[in-house]
Amino acid sequence: MNQKDLGHPRTPAEYARIYLTGFAMGSADIVPGVSGGTIAFIAGIYATLLNAIKSFNLEAIRLGVGLKIRELFEHIPVRFLITLLLGIGTAILLLANALGQALEDAPTFVFAFFGGLIVASIVAILPRVRWNALSVAAFVVGAVFAFFLVGLNPLQDADHSLPVLFLSGMVAICAMILPGISGSFILLILGQYQFILGAVRSFDLLSVAAVGVGAIVGLLGFTRILSWLLKHHESVTIAALVGFMLGSLRKIWDEAVAGLALVPNFGLVEAVLLVGLIALGFLLVSALDHIQSGDNPLLRYVWKTRGLDAA
Repeated sequence: MNQKDLGHPRTPAEYARIYLTGFAMGSADIVPGVSGGTIAFIAGIYATLLNAIKSFNLEAIRLGVGLKIRELFEHIPVRFLITLLLGIGTAILLLANALGQALEDAPTFVFAFFGGLIVASIVAILPRVRWNALSVAAFVVGAVFAFFLVGLNPLQDADHSLPVLFLSGMVAICAMILPGISGSFILLILGQYQFILGAVRSFDLLSVAAVGVGAIVGLLGFTRILSWLLKHHESVTIAALVGFMLGSLRKIWDEAVAGLALVPNFGLVEAVLLVGLIALGFLLVSALDHIQSGDNPLLRYVWKTRGLDAA
């Protein structure tokens, strides 16, 4: 994958790209079953995001305790993180109600669009993996694991003790980082989603803190593992992550099909809109990938067949 390091943005274009990526991540996180990690992966900032999270380490603590603020801000990519978080926050503030309403009224069309995004990202990334027996195995294992994971039913009568909430936070944040699987969906499977929402609304700070600390520990630990894997076993790791994305399409499909019950008079107009949204998501990601890499397989093929290759 061609991933430019944007950890320390310098130009307005780089700031804009990071902000818009954050906006897209925030939009995805609103939709159950869609991960903001998928968007980071598609946008080519996945490794940069992992490295940014990794920078919160003992060296950062040492610089902070020593009040070496300038050195601390050089160690932690503050500009990258602030810009990304601003994009995420903007999307949540602007789109939460609209997307929430769309998910209630017409979930099939929302999931169709995001399905197009994910399929396009798979098409874009697969040709760039150095395929061998190990990467093929990683791809298959990732796809099968995600396929069965997103099909699990939520646990009933789950334990809500503080240690369980801590572990739930750890697992959920790890899933949130992985492309294709959302942290909220994992909490739902673990039987903790409604309880945690209730804890937030009722200001049950002890329960919220247990989940939060678990999430921090999981985030700091799992990003280091992923970063090491990407550095030392890039193709195998990317193959597994793309497998996750492929397997997670089961959730997109299931939700889209279930949403058809809300469209009793499904006809030609609705079918055209459905296909159009899938195509829009697909073409949007393909275009963004080509802008980033200059080597999107679909657009490269179109350029070649039309004789539009650069001289």
